[in-house]
Amino acid sequence: MRIFFMVLQVIASLILILSILLQSGKSAGLSGSIAGGAEQLLGKSKGRGYDAMLSRITKIGAAAFIICSLILVYLQQ
Repeated sequence: MRIFFMVLQVIASLILILSILLQSGKSAGLSGSIAGGAEQLLGKSKGRGYDAMLSRITKIGAAAFIICSLILVYLQQ
């Protein structure tokens, strides 16, 4: 039982790491402010679905990681 939750926690942490690294930054500094006008003109609706999916995966991975951590602490006692 304990090994199952440890493996699940490792998988959740890898999913969390990958989903965070694949997300685009909200502001890219000076280049982001310069390109911001072009994004408003050309539209950025293509990336919304991808970013929304990655955000949802990040939330699920974080919840799984926290729950597994709490269960592992409980099983250790």
